[in-house]
Amino acid sequence: LQPGYPLISVSQVCENGRRKVTVSQEQFRLDEPAPEQRLWRVPLQVGTVDGRAWTTLLSSRSSTLTQGSCEGTLVVDPHSVGYYRIQYDRASFDAALQREIDRFAPDLVVLAGFMRILTAPFVAHYAGRMLNIHPSLLPAFPGLDTHKKALEAGVPEHGATVHFVTAELDHGPMVAQARVPVLPGDTEDTLAARVLAEEHKLYPYAVRLFVEDRLSIEQGDVRIAQIA
Repeated sequence: LQPGYPLISVSQVCENGRRKVTVSQEQFRLDEPAPEQRLWRVPLQVGTVDGRAWTTLLSSRSSTLTQGSCEGTLVVDPHSVGYYRIQYDRASFDAALQREIDRFAPDLVVLAGFMRILTAPFVAHYAGRMLNIHPSLLPAFPGLDTHKKALEAGVPEHGATVHFVTAELDHGPMVAQARVPVLPGDTEDTLAARVLAEEHKLYPYAVRLFVEDRLSIEQGDVRIAQIA
């Protein structure tokens, strides 16, 4: 858990044919008031009962919801929590995410705006079938603030890269790139907008190459098969 976020726990019991679910929260910052003095008031989606969302406003240390009966299955979903999110350690988060993804047995996992460093076991599980798009012409400017870095470096062109995901951040085998000029008077916002327009064309193109089984990785480089 990261400091400053509450831990949400959910428990349920059946009493006299009625389901009671208790949602509790704890605090984890030693430099702030204790949980009794500083409580989080957030809309919390506890989960679903037979596909129907079950939501409560968690405005005190704990909150108890009563379902009309014990029929149906309560599926606790602590990841969809309205205006805030529960913070897990990386390994636990990735393990839970992997289980959820694998329910759908995807051929390809596509990351888009997923600003989180993935653990090595998660990446290894989807090796060769997980793509990411990065707003720079890799290997230039990995990480954050790519448009700012490009302007500060004075490069004549910038762009985006689609690559296979590996354990090393923004260093996987590259599938395709799109290039845009860096114009006089460009700001981070104008440059970002120009790159984003190309990203919207580049990513579908790269995904199509994968779906058409035209991509292969040979000695760390991507090869694109031509259509016969």
